Amino acid sequence: MAEWRETMEQLVRDRERALLGYAYLVCGNPTQAQDLVQDALVRTFSKPRPGLSAVKAEGYVRRAITSVYIDQYRRNQRWKRVQHLFQPSELAADGFAAIEAGGNVADALAGLPARVRACVVLRYFDDLTVPEIGRQLGIAPGTVKRYLSDGIAQLELALGPLEDADVSTADVVDVTARRSHERN
Repeated sequence: MAEWRETMEQLVRDRERALLGYAYLVCGNPTQAQDLVQDALVRTFSKPRPGLSAVKAEGYVRRAITSVYIDQYRRNQRWKRVQHLFQPSELAADGFAAIEAGGNVADALAGLPARVRACVVLRYFDDLTVPEIGRQLGIAPGTVKRYLSDGIAQLELALGPLEDADVSTADVVDVTARRSHERN
């Protein structure tokens, strides 16, 4: 047993660069070449081969390098042909979509003026009514409505149409039209 182990050690010590070069020529990838040499050494020396000289062993290892590469190539080709059978038919729901959307909402809220942001947060995150928001912020209910209208309009510009908003974009347009009419 010690004899073939010494043969392997001598082969690796003396011919490692040549074996790596050969493996690189076979596969064209330096990392894969190292793996091929290791696999070929394991294949060649995993069972005792009495009377195996270093010269003969190099031929065995070179042949094993080629065999290992061909086996890997065939395995990969076979996998590519059946890979689609193992993929799920429906994509699983993205568990992080809400987190990403929440990040967009936070960014959009950060772009609002402070009072407008406060009104939007109190209305849609704390579910307070317009009079409650007015009392909490010390402003008139009409001002709260204006801030909510302005905030929703800006959020819709940043995020797209809001599904759950109490105030629709049509209401925002009406409020804006009334304001411009009142000013004139």
